[in-house]
Amino acid sequence: MGRYRPPRPKGTPLITPSGEERLRAELETLWRQERPVVARAVQDAAKNGDRSENGDYIYGKKRLREIDSRVRFLSKRLEVLQVVREAPTDRQRVYFGAELLIAEEDGTERRLRIVGPDEFDPARGEISIDAPLAKALLGKGLGDVGLIQSPSGTREVEILEIRYP
Repeated sequence: MGRYRPPRPKGTPLITPSGEERLRAELETLWRQERPVVARAVQDAAKNGDRSENGDYIYGKKRLREIDSRVRFLSKRLEVLQVVREAPTDRQRVYFGAELLIAEEDGTERRLRIVGPDEFDPARGEISIDAPLAKALLGKGLGDVGLIQSPSGTREVEILEIRYP
């Protein structure tokens, strides 16, 4: 078997203002703070001679590649992202940026927010607009039921509340 992995499908190019701010801050930190420190460490390690057995040099070069790769990705991604600053005119339906209260089949309630694929964080209740749950809820209104296909079968969730920040 080869190592080939097909490229991931591109995510929806939408992002919230706070998500864009976090990505720009990460790019700035990597480029202005972390990269110069690692580059200096690699330069110092290179002065020690035999680079093939120099752990500091090998690790530093690897970390530089990781930083450069992430910087390239963030730079290109920020060029194509569209920042959604305004709520939709129809606030009675679920669209990008909606904060929801949903009820699962077993009666448990969850709060979640639909955000872009570059900023989702399940721990904070933020799900990607490309996630199956979000796709099942998009366009639905208050009291509507969304059907979610999962490996364990089809689940139903009901929308109890829709808000836009």
